[in-house]
Amino acid sequence: MIIATWNVNSLTVRLEQLLDWMKDNKPNIICLQETKSVDEKFPGDRFESLGYHCEFFGEKTYNGVAIISDKPLGNIQKGFGGESPSSAKRLIGAEVDDIKILNTYIPNGQAVGSEKFFYKLNWLKSLNEHIEKAHKPAEPIIWCGDFNVAPEDIDIYDSLAMAGQIMCSEEERVALNGIRDWGFIDAYRLKEKGAGNFSWWDYRMGAFRRNMGFRIDHIWVTRPLADRCVRSWIDKAPRKLERPSDHAPVVAEFAD
Repeated sequence: MIIATWNVNSLTVRLEQLLDWMKDNKPNIICLQETKSVDEKFPGDRFESLGYHCEFFGEKTYNGVAIISDKPLGNIQKGFGGESPSSAKRLIGAEVDDIKILNTYIPNGQAVGSEKFFYKLNWLKSLNEHIEKAHKPAEPIIWCGDFNVAPEDIDIYDSLAMAGQIMCSEEERVALNGIRDWGFIDAYRLKEKGAGNFSWWDYRMGAFRRNMGFRIDHIWVTRPLADRCVRSWIDKAPRKLERPSDHAPVVAEFAD
């Protein structure tokens, strides 16, 4: 079973790149973030033509999440529940067989101490409460997406220069680790312990060429799936394409 997560930074712009990647890599499940597409315009037929099922939760210009699976998706959850229709579309959940999938696009936060920063911390608190209420650590759960947090210093190209900055601050890490401690394990770190491996690079300053990146896109799993994890990797190839997303796909493979 191959699971992937990818912030495509506009599904309209990156659709052909995504479809080509799916044809080449044949993921069983792929979770998308920043689709930037209202539900009425989501190109579900293009994925269905490849044999996939789709669930999506989107809005114009910003945010948007989707789960695409080669098996039917059930028990769909969009948002935390109780939000207004205008709330940002950042969370979608589903089940495939006995596996629960949670796909999130966590707010960026803009700058430490800003209004958007505190919105991010509150959003993470709501996510923690949602997981504690809806799930149990003994269940096979995949939580993936663009977390907009580098969990450790080795997940940043220059931890000294970026210390205390957005995506690296102590407050963000504490909030994220509070969810991890509930029962999640970083699938990538099960197989790769080294530094210098990133999933996001700014479009500016030749950041990708210079590997000035952050590992902020993640696949975290509960113990039942961690025990089945065969390998996990970051596929940098799509980041080398013309007009790429600034994120690369993160992939994990699990034994049946």
